Amino acid sequence: MAVRATVSRFPVDTDAREGSGLLWGVTVTPFAAVDENGHSPAFGSGGDILPRCENCWAYFNTYCELEQWAWSCSLCGTLNGLSSAAVERYSLPKSCAEMCSSFVDLELPLDGSSEEAAMQARPVYVAAVDLSSSEEFLELTKSALLAALEALAPGSLFGLATFSHKLGLYDIQGPIPVVKNVFIPPDAEGTLPIGLDDVMPLLQFLAPVDTCKDHIASALETLRPTTSWERTTAAGQSLDGVLIGGRGFGVAMEALCNYLGSEYGNTFALGLNDFNYKTQMLFTRLMFDFFNVNFACLSFKQMLFPLSTAARIFAFLSGPPDYGAGQLDTRRYGEQYASKGEDADRALLPEQTPFYKDLYTDLASLKFLSIESGGSLFLYTSTEDSTLPQDMYRMLSRPYAFGCVLRLRTSTEFKPGNSSDVPTIQIAFQYSVVVPPEELSNLAGVSTNRTIHSLKRRLRIRTLQFGVAENINELYDSCDPEVVLSLLVHKVILASLDEGVREGRVLLQEWLVILIAQYNDALKLVQYNSGLSLRSQIDVAFSQCPQLQPLPRLIFALLRNPLLRFHEEGVHPDYRIYLQCLFSVLEPSSLHRAVYPVLTSFATPDKQAYPRHSLSRAALITSGSPIFFLDAFTILVVFYSSTADPSLPFPPPHDCLLRITINKLKQERCITPKLIFIRGGLDDASVFENFLIEEQDVDGSGLTSVMGFVSFLEDITQKVLEFMK
Repeated sequence: MAVRATVSRFPVDTDAREGSGLLWGVTVTPFAAVDENGHSPAFGSGGDILPRCENCWAYFNTYCELEQWAWSCSLCGTLNGLSSAAVERYSLPKSCAEMCSSFVDLELPLDGSSEEAAMQARPVYVAAVDLSSSEEFLELTKSALLAALEALAPGSLFGLATFSHKLGLYDIQGPIPVVKNVFIPPDAEGTLPIGLDDVMPLLQFLAPVDTCKDHIASALETLRPTTSWERTTAAGQSLDGVLIGGRGFGVAMEALCNYLGSEYGNTFALGLNDFNYKTQMLFTRLMFDFFNVNFACLSFKQMLFPLSTAARIFAFLSGPPDYGAGQLDTRRYGEQYASKGEDADRALLPEQTPFYKDLYTDLASLKFLSIESGGSLFLYTSTEDSTLPQDMYRMLSRPYAFGCVLRLRTSTEFKPGNSSDVPTIQIAFQYSVVVPPEELSNLAGVSTNRTIHSLKRRLRIRTLQFGVAENINELYDSCDPEVVLSLLVHKVILASLDEGVREGRVLLQEWLVILIAQYNDALKLVQYNSGLSLRSQIDVAFSQCPQLQPLPRLIFALLRNPLLRFHEEGVHPDYRIYLQCLFSVLEPSSLHRAVYPVLTSFATPDKQAYPRHSLSRAALITSGSPIFFLDAFTILVVFYSSTADPSLPFPPPHDCLLRITINKLKQERCITPKLIFIRGGLDDASVFENFLIEEQDVDGSGLTSVMGFVSFLEDITQKVLEFMK
């Protein structure tokens, strides 16, 4: 669990906080395996018997004062008694995780009888494939599912379904796959005429991966796209003279959810991947992830069968749902908003229908399948550039949690007026995990059946204390600009959804103007009677505070980002929705790279020259380095200058420092970044040059006669001057 605050030293009072102009908050990555400093939690048992404060319900932790028969809460100061069992437990402090570390991960007993708790937890994976697609899409889907099969642990169950104007269930337990279809009603209020359990028993639909992997691969090879004649004939309807229909995604998803939950009932869930840092206080059993190809999707939904089976649904969607319940109108992507004078950015961001939100395409509607279930959304511009197989494998290889509850408690010092003592924060995170056989062997110290999984309930607790800033300089010096950026991104996303992109841009610039004005006022940098012009005295670069200096560039870069670019600039609404979902789940350091990429230079593939450059052509020219490496999180670019020595190997050798750096970054990413090699003067360098944003106009008009970032600062200076007057 990584926790990072906008300021590590808290303001001493309300005036100090409001006068600083800084945001005040924290980012939390609850399922991160280590904290923000790379330290692992102390593991233990007895999470259910951990003492709790009678007043504020905080958990006992290392910051609490412990007496023989009592302890004082580190959050509220209440004196609490200890049971005789707790007294005995804490007589041997080194045997208790909560006495050794303020960051603990404790086992909890599962609800139900011991027999139920001992039941085998068998992960279930169901692939739902869109047949209203192209051959290229299906080939990519097959590759992705074959990669997914390699990541699934022995003992897992797998089911294959297809959808178009009909929903198909595959029996893949035999050598010859058999599919049974049921037609989807075309009307928007329709449901399947028959339950899927009557079409095929669930246990016939779900096949053991370890014994049926070849059968599954054979079934995937039988997938073929439905013909246009089949789709239009099934649709039997037209809109403005154009036949539509054929992709009954909504009905298919609803039916599959009911199918998988038919024996135990459906309870929707929030799942957490290790890179999520937003959660809701819900017990959860379902999860969606989207993989988008040509603005199409793969979704991933998780369901938990109580104490026995955890299930996921992967839904591969090649286009917007246009048939049956949950169908969407794709005409709103046309030019009608421009002709009507409407704000296209504001009109295209909200969802069209609450169907997919309630079930727990344009992505504005479908995004709720991933957002409200804790899943993820991935986008690929084409099948050729897609890394879908790699992303599928990554997603299934990393741990995930479900049934999550997150609670945050703070001491009274978190009110700025009370910060004379030590501000304390405690985050408690309850979650469930399916433990694979190899981990069970490690925990038990004995060999276990390689197909047996176990369901575990755990309680992760992190308690932190913060210092108090004695003056405004200490407060500014404790600022973490990456966390500030993270909170700002969440704010502008919400503003964009509610009021449109323009309002989001205005909010961002106004915040920077107010921060600069209050910084200048707090440090008394502007002297009104000095005889100098006020404009020349305003410090927009935070020259007296290194911790604040990155902020103007980060704001400039965020304004240049497609997240806040206008519809008329060619930013597809689906791409903006994708960025909203991606940026909302990235931890601060990764988000920093996505907004303002890291540009590094190398003298040779084995020798780094400079660790960081500004994103400008001037930086490239003045550095004199022949090789540049740009990390934009989703894209990695290696650029050889046109003046580079021809003897330098291109592309870089696989065993060189540059390649090792690239491979390490790719391994750490939650998604597979696209890697591009460019030789200046020979290859098209536009991909690399587009990231050199400091010489681009902030309003997106491209290269101008003046420096983009410099002109931006001049404009901000003028706004600050007007604000201070």
